[in-house]
Amino acid sequence: MKNFLPVIVFFSLLAGACSVLAYEMGSSSYRIQSSSLNVGGTSQSSTNYRMEETIGEIASDESASASYKLKAGYQQMQEVYISISASANVSMTPELQAITGGTSNGTATINVKTDSLAGYNLKLNVSTTPALKSGSAEFPDYTEASPPAPDYDWSIGTANSEFGFTPWGQDTVQKYRYVGTDCNQSGGTADGNQCWDGLEGSTEIQIAQSSSSNHPSGTDTYVKYQGEIKSNGFQTPGNYTATVTATATAN
Repeated sequence: MKNFLPVIVFFSLLAGACSVLAYEMGSSSYRIQSSSLNVGGTSQSSTNYRMEETIGEIASDESASASYKLKAGYQQMQEVYISISASANVSMTPELQAITGGTSNGTATINVKTDSLAGYNLKLNVSTTPALKSGSAEFPDYTEASPPAPDYDWSIGTANSEFGFTPWGQDTVQKYRYVGTDCNQSGGTADGNQCWDGLEGSTEIQIAQSSSSNHPSGTDTYVKYQGEIKSNGFQTPGNYTATVTATATAN
């Protein structure tokens, strides 16, 4: 076996719509999306519709300018804005050799913007198991030593080869944060060198979340992908690719 061709991660995006909107009051047990000050009212419903009535409020219309939009009046519909963008396809380097082995990696940057006062969630998933393939040849997913916590250090144990990832950024979830040499630690640190995990087929893996608006600049989350072939390990040569879908939803 000669050269092991570069590993490429094709990155696709999905911006999810959200049915849970921003709220104006809340506690640990409940949230009030909108409040109304009036002298009375009731609601009526059927199999297909529900109508809410009020007495004493003005039914105003929408007002807008270049910078703002105001929806005044009784329970005007609230809308939440969310967007997601990412760097182009990730080409992992250096090129791996099937006989001498080695480690290859590449990083994707995902930016999520939302004006939702309750923030957002960001998840990854792939459509195949394992994630990285070349035709019928497969590159095994990374296996954690003690799941569900990721591995603090990258180690493929006795495997010939494996492919995994680690995320970092200010909104990285607790699972990928570490204190000392332990991952899944509240208030811990997240970076591109520790807390390694494997992609799990169609299972969505949450990598970031927030509880407040970050509009208009958004927040970057970074995902480092890494693959390793052991020296004299067996791995079929080929041009391996994985399609990873990032899904952002507003809270």
